Amino acid sequence: MKTLRISLVAALVVAFVIAATACSQDAGPASAQQLSTFSGEAVQEATPAPNVEEPAPHLPKGIPDNPFIAHSAPNPPPATLTSLPSISTLVHEIEPAVASISVESVSRGMFFDFANEGAGTGVVIRPDGYIVTNFHVIQGANDIQVTLSNGKTYDAKIVGRDIITDLAVLKIDDENLTTITMGDSDNIHVGDWVVALGNALALKGGPTVTLGIVSARGRTLSTERGDLYDLIQTDAAINDGNSGGPLINLNGEVIGINTAIIRQAQGIGFAISSTAAQPIINSLITHGRVVRPLIGLTGADVTPARANQLGLNVDEGIIVTRMTLDGPAYEGGIRVGDVITKLNDIPTPDMAAFLTLLWTFEIDQEIQVEYIHENETQVTGVTLIERPSL
Repeated sequence: MKTLRISLVAALVVAFVIAATACSQDAGPASAQQLSTFSGEAVQEATPAPNVEEPAPHLPKGIPDNPFIAHSAPNPPPATLTSLPSISTLVHEIEPAVASISVESVSRGMFFDFANEGAGTGVVIRPDGYIVTNFHVIQGANDIQVTLSNGKTYDAKIVGRDIITDLAVLKIDDENLTTITMGDSDNIHVGDWVVALGNALALKGGPTVTLGIVSARGRTLSTERGDLYDLIQTDAAINDGNSGGPLINLNGEVIGINTAIIRQAQGIGFAISSTAAQPIINSLITHGRVVRPLIGLTGADVTPARANQLGLNVDEGIIVTRMTLDGPAYEGGIRVGDVITKLNDIPTPDMAAFLTLLWTFEIDQEIQVEYIHENETQVTGVTLIERPSL
C-alpha cells in the first residue's frame, strides 16, 4: 500500500510537469500581452524564455522588482512654464509720467451756452513739461488741465496739433518731471507683450493698467476725421479716457500712443506707432505745426478684388482717387485711376507705406514717381510743395 501511494504521488507530479511544459510551448508572443486582474492590480501572465536573461526594467523607487507585475512607465516631469513676471515694478516707474487730462469746451445754443467736459490721457516726454496726447482729446477745448500722479494739477496750453495723425502736444509750467522714453515700434513683433496705461473712464485713483499683446501692425483705420495709418492693433483693453495714453513694451518704452477703439468689437484697440508719431511730435514742438510735403492726390490701397474689378495688372500700390488740378502730381501727368507703385524707386504697396515715405522728403524736392496708366508703366518727376497746416 505504501509503494502504491508513492507511485501515485510520483505520477501526479509527472503529469503536472508535462502539463506545465505543454502550456509553455503553446504560449506564443501573444500570451505575454494577456492581462488578468488580481486584487485590483494588473498581472501579466508571461513565462520568460528559457536560458534568456533580460535586464530588469528600471522601476521607481519603492516598487519591488517583480517581472510578473506590469508597471506603467513613470510619468515624465511636467513641462516648466515660463510665467510672465509681475509688471508692478514697471508700472511704478512709468506711472509718474502718465498724465490725466480734463478739458472743458462750450457748445453755443440759441439762448444759452453749455459747458462740456471731457477726459483723456497724456504722456510726459520732456522734463520741462511737454506732454503728448491725442488731437481729439483737446479738440475744441477752451480750458485744459493736466493732473500728474503726485496730485499736482496744471493749466496747459496747446503747443501744436495735427489732425492727420490725431496727435497734439501740450505744455505745462514745471521742471524736472519724470518722463517716458520713446521706443522704436519697428522692433516690435506680433505677439509681443504690451501694457496700456490711461485715465480710463476718468476714474479716480490713478491710471488704469491693462496688459495684452501686439495683435497686428501697420493697420489703417477710417475715422470721421480721415484715415489713420501705421497703427498698432492690440488686445490690451482701451476705454474712453485712455486716448493719448502710452502703449509700452516690457522695457518701459513707448511704442504707441493709444488713439482708437472699435465699439462693436471686443479686444481691439489701436495706437499710433512711435515710428510714425516721433517726427510729428518733434515738428509740433519745433514749429508748432507739422511741415509736410504735398503731392496733391489722395488714394486707396490696391487689393486683389479691386485689381480684378478694374482689370489692373498689379495687385499692390495705391489707386489715385482724387486730385487737385493745380497740384504737383497733376502737373506731372498723373491722373485719377492711375496706380502709383514707387517713389524714388522705393515700392509703395499701400497708403501707409506711401504716406510714410512721402513725408520723409523735403519741401521743393523733386522725386521720381513710378505709376501705371492704362496698364502701362510710366515714370514722371514731381516737385513737392508744402502742405498747408490744418
